[in-house]
Amino acid sequence: MSPMHTARASAGASPRRLSAAAKIVPMGRLARALARPRRAGARIVMTNGCFDLLHPGHAASLEFARAQGDFLVVGLNSDRSVRQLKGPGHPIVDQDGRAAMLAALACVDLVVVFDDASVAGLVERVLPDVLVKSNQYALEEVVGREIVEARGGRVVLSPMTGHYSTTWLIQRIQRTAVPPLRTPADDRAAA
Repeated sequence: MSPMHTARASAGASPRRLSAAAKIVPMGRLARALARPRRAGARIVMTNGCFDLLHPGHAASLEFARAQGDFLVVGLNSDRSVRQLKGPGHPIVDQDGRAAMLAALACVDLVVVFDDASVAGLVERVLPDVLVKSNQYALEEVVGREIVEARGGRVVLSPMTGHYSTTWLIQRIQRTAVPPLRTPADDRAAA
């Protein structure tokens, strides 16, 4: 067994890889899904976000978060909460698609969709040992910080890497968009 598998096995994660679908848990099964790694003494790490149009910046921040502990829980904003936070036209990818992409990443152990605009309720349910958020926030602005620190946990700010952001990707796509190709059926309909 590789050192990584040994570390994960001792942290309560199974040495066999879970399917992506098995990593996506509904809120009602969250406590049960966290019981095994907790019993094994795993350091639970949590991060959250919209993760719309998954890009290298997301991947780097998730890898960073996973390195802070033994078991990474990703709180994923639901479609409704993304619209509430980002406005009309968002998300680009629906919550099932975003959850599937996150769950397919090796660094992610669990994905849970939450429906609130604030992550505070999810932090209360997960009670992570480490809460990771982007360094675009000040520590005092991190929602859930008080909950984690009151239990002796810590908040870590993840460095932003590269120039990627969902907004940047959308703007780039819009700038480089070409008119759709006309099909023979379009030509016949226009005649």
